[in-house]
Amino acid sequence: MNEGIKETLAFKSPCSDSSNICTFRIADFGCSAGPNTFLAMEKIIEAVEQKYHAQFQNSPPLELQVFFNDVTTNDFNTLFKTLPLYQKYFAAGVPGTFYGRLFPKSTLHLACSSYSLHWLSKVPEEVVDKKSPAWNKGSIQCSGTAEEVAKAYSAQFKTDMDNFLNARAQEIIGGGLMVIIIPGLPDGILMSQTGAGIFNDFFGSCLIDMAKLGVISEEKVDSFNLPLYYSSAKELEEIIKNNGHFFKRKVLQHR
Repeated sequence: MNEGIKETLAFKSPCSDSSNICTFRIADFGCSAGPNTFLAMEKIIEAVEQKYHAQFQNSPPLELQVFFNDVTTNDFNTLFKTLPLYQKYFAAGVPGTFYGRLFPKSTLHLACSSYSLHWLSKVPEEVVDKKSPAWNKGSIQCSGTAEEVAKAYSAQFKTDMDNFLNARAQEIIGGGLMVIIIPGLPDGILMSQTGAGIFNDFFGSCLIDMAKLGVISEEKVDSFNLPLYYSSAKELEEIIKNNGHFFKRKVLQHR
């Protein structure tokens, strides 16, 4: 992220308004209740200030505004109760889904989203439809073993990512930067073969056992699917490329 800000973020001119102060706006999409988001903001702001002062020495300081976004059910009270007392920025909360517009056009300089975009806007309708070949009976996740289920989840992920990219393309100024950190799958690895997938399968088997004991209904278990999708790096790259609004600088993978 520091490397991307240093090499890619564009400042067209130093601050020069009447008060000799400019406002640099950052948004964290999927901030949750903290405190990780505050640590991320500190690192981002440090890198932004270093880039700015390296490009414009002896220039007026930047004023920084950070928008913390998440769904309306997010615990914003806890988030702002733990806001650092001596932060270097003005903070604001922005409730709403990041799969749509949240800001006026060309108002953000930097957008980031960390461990949020694997949450889909909704469970694909096909996986809970008994008449569909993608009906995900006996599983609560996209394990990767059922081809039709995987196709349904992949299609929903693509739709959501396109909506996310289209919205951010309007909100971020020209020369701005977006950083996405998202859990994914290495090529050739199924979700069911990962630690998270194994846990979800175990959780699902517990629900099935509860249905057999009559604690909950089998129909209710079959109707429950986690709105989670872990894409491969290649799949994400193709979505960004085909969307056409963003220049993909680099995709880094950690295994």
